[in-house]
Amino acid sequence: MHRLIAFTAASLVLVQIAACRSAGESEKLAEVDGVVITRAELERNGGKPLSNLRQQLYNMERQKLEEFIGATLLTQEAKAKGVSVTTLLEQEVNGKAAAVTEAEIEAFYNQNKGRIKLDLEKVHGEIRDYLRDQKVEAQKRDYLNTLRGKAKIRTYLRAPPVLRADISIAGAPSRGPDQAKVTVVKFEEFQCPYCKAVQPTLKELLKRYDGKIRVVHKDLPLDAIHPRARPAAEAARCAGEQGKFWEFHDKLYATGAKLTDDEFKSVAKEVGVDIRGFEGCLASGKFKDAVQRDLLEGARLGLNGTPAFFINGRELTGAQPLEAFAAIIDEELGQAK
Repeated sequence: MHRLIAFTAASLVLVQIAACRSAGESEKLAEVDGVVITRAELERNGGKPLSNLRQQLYNMERQKLEEFIGATLLTQEAKAKGVSVTTLLEQEVNGKAAAVTEAEIEAFYNQNKGRIKLDLEKVHGEIRDYLRDQKVEAQKRDYLNTLRGKAKIRTYLRAPPVLRADISIAGAPSRGPDQAKVTVVKFEEFQCPYCKAVQPTLKELLKRYDGKIRVVHKDLPLDAIHPRARPAAEAARCAGEQGKFWEFHDKLYATGAKLTDDEFKSVAKEVGVDIRGFEGCLASGKFKDAVQRDLLEGARLGLNGTPAFFINGRELTGAQPLEAFAAIIDEELGQAK
């Protein structure tokens, strides 16, 4: 009976939470001549900047909370030792911070000589003080970490909800199982050096998470600076029409081609594409609309550079290292269990 009551109570809580969430999404924010504007519509149209602002606020709150926790720990420790906080810091931080050596001063000066543009003797004292402050801060962090390790700390500050972009991937080239728990959508273009640089990372991710992730390709040709990116995107789609998109994609990135029409044909031959059909596809402009749709979708998402990635809708921009992708993928896989 107790279990039944507990289960029923928990169910009611979940229903209430779902109802609140549903009510929040349908919350009326404005009405224009009878047309209702809801919170859900506001989020869809202004989701990215609103999410960025919420994240900035959260980061500020978290920073201030950490400072407050640190101050509380110092106050409690000083009280336990029967000294003032100032005395405690002098004993445990200032008194234990390592001294700055002449070798460290000279090394810092040599590393920053081009920016300093003054003789060492004129900035010796400033460099010494700067390095001393760095050592004191490091000692303070270590000391606070020691105090944290002895204290019982619980924080209740909640991170803002993760913004997940809604992206159409129907018909887009993909690698990995369609039913994978994590989908990585990449917006790229073949003339972008950073897109080329990130390809080994994407291949390594597919190996590390074999069967668990799916990589989807979307085109984002930056015509103003890379005029051959759009023709390359169409050429890859034409190769894809014959089931050779990824072979063409990989070869084009690997060769570092100048992306001329002749090079497209050469790469197509190398990967086993029927050239007559390939040339006919290119001449017809069959995939111009598909590439343009990707470009417009990228603009809707606020993208203005490549590469850009969406991991289950969570944005990650730039040619990031493997672990930056892995951190988000691991979170998503954990939530999918």
